Amino acid sequence: MIRLILVGTLLLLCLAFFLQNQEQEVTLRYFFGLFSASTPIYKPILAGFAVGLLVSGILLFPPWVRGRIELRRKTKALQEAEVDLERLRKSLEKLTTKPSSTGVGDSSLRAQTDE
Repeated sequence: MIRLILVGTLLLLCLAFFLQNQEQEVTLRYFFGLFSASTPIYKPILAGFAVGLLVSGILLFPPWVRGRIELRRKTKALQEAEVDLERLRKSLEKLTTKPSSTGVGDSSLRAQTDE
């Protein structure tokens, strides 16, 4: 929620900046002064912002992918462990509810464990 508020505030500030600086011009000199162009001031600033987003996205993408792969691997291992745990619980239940071979019922087993 806080992130959404911050992004919304940033977008409103950018919009206000663009609207206030539509008339101001700046001269850009490319290739060591061989070529120059006049453009509104918000365009180079917006281009710099876009290049910054692109570079940060490129730099942050591989760790994000590695994190997703690691999360998927650990989730799969957890699911397998839960299946094994459930299988072991069922086998333990079968052992504890199985009547003994001497013909003695479940109540005598409880009496033996109480002592």
